[in-house]
Amino acid sequence: MIVTTTNSVEGYQITDYLGIVTGEAVSGINMFRDLGAGIRNVFGGRSAGYEEELQQARNEVLEEMQARADALGADAIVGASIGYETFEGMIMTCCSGTAVRLRRA
Repeated sequence: MIVTTTNSVEGYQITDYLGIVTGEAVSGINMFRDLGAGIRNVFGGRSAGYEEELQQARNEVLEEMQARADALGADAIVGASIGYETFEGMIMTCCSGTAVRLRRA
């Protein structure tokens, strides 16, 4: 399935707008990753543990959003966006877009 941040898909015409689709994930960060991130915060460097958690969460929410669009009979999702929030030691990852049907232009 095509997922794009743009409002159109080059070479295709949108024939139907099927509605907004979303994906959500809330992930806990374990104490060892927090400890490693704290040390890197003092000395500098990247936090591989957090980066891996963000990558996994991003993949999960995109797959969930695509599954919801597929259930509507969509060919693509346009106007997609991804957002992250942190709260109480958790990372919330959300994405949304508009499920559409396409026809070759």
